[in-house]
Amino acid sequence: MQPGNSALIYLLPWDFYPAVVLFCVLLAGVYVRGWLRLRQTAERPGYAPLTAFLVGLLLVYVVMHTYVDYLSQHMLWIHRVQHLVLHHLAPFLMLLGAPWQMLPAGLPAGVRNSLLPRLWRNPLLRGLYRGLQNPVVAPLLFVGLIYFWLIPDIHFGAMLSATRYQLMNWSMLLDGLLFWWLILDPRPDHAVGRLGFGGRIVILSLIVPPQIIIGAHIALARESLYPVYNVCGRAWPISPLVDQQIAGLVTWIPTSMMSVIAMLIVLRRWMHERTRDPLPVNRGALS
Repeated sequence: MQPGNSALIYLLPWDFYPAVVLFCVLLAGVYVRGWLRLRQTAERPGYAPLTAFLVGLLLVYVVMHTYVDYLSQHMLWIHRVQHLVLHHLAPFLMLLGAPWQMLPAGLPAGVRNSLLPRLWRNPLLRGLYRGLQNPVVAPLLFVGLIYFWLIPDIHFGAMLSATRYQLMNWSMLLDGLLFWWLILDPRPDHAVGRLGFGGRIVILSLIVPPQIIIGAHIALARESLYPVYNVCGRAWPISPLVDQQIAGLVTWIPTSMMSVIAMLIVLRRWMHERTRDPLPVNRGALS
C-alpha cells in the first residue's frame, strides 16, 4: 500500500454490515430531502440542525462500520468509546437535529399520510412505544443495558459471537435514540403524553450515579475483569489493567457530562417556554 493511501484503511469497513449502511444512507437521504423541502417553506430550518443530525449519523457509521469497529473488538477502552457514541453522543446529536420535523417531510406522501398513521394506530406498536418511554422504564433500561452488556460473562459471549455483538451494538443505539427522544422531545410542557421538563431533569439526575459507579468499578479494579481481550489479542501493546482503567474513565466521566449538558438544554427550554407562555391570570382572585 502506498504511504498516501495508508490512512484510507481506517475509513474502510472491517466487516461489511449491510444493515448499518442501509440505516445510515436511508436516514441521511430522507432527512436531507425533508430539510430541503422545508427550506422552501416558511419554516426554513437552519444549518445547525442539519449539521447536528448528519454528524451524529456519521459517528454511528464510523464506530460501527470502519476500522474503529475492529479496534473496539480488540481494545476495551475503544469498545467503551464505541458505546459512548452509540448510546449517548450520536443519538443526542441526531435528536438535536429535530428529526421529528425533517424526517416526515422527507418521506414520500403515501408513506407520510397513509402508512405512518396506520402504524401509529396499531395498539401493539403504541403500547410497546409507551412502555419503553415510560418515565420509570426508560431510565432503568438506559442504565440497565450498560450494566447488562458489561457483565463479564455476557460481555465475553457477545465479543466472540458476531450475532450477539451486532445485537449489543444495535440495542445500545436504538435505546439511546429512544431515551434522548424522551429527554429532548420538543412538545410544550403541557402536551398530552409528554414528560414535563422537571421530570426530565429528575431522570437525568438519577442516571448519573449508576454510571459513575460502574465506571469507577471498572477503572479501580485491581484485576482484569474482561479476559476476552486477552483471548482476542489487543490491537496495541498496553497492559490489561491500563486498558481497563481507561475504559472505566470513559464509562465514568463523559457519560456523566452528557447528562449535565442535557440538563442545561432542558432547563433552557423550560425557562424559554415559561417566558413565552406565562401562566394565565386568575381573574376571579383579582375581582
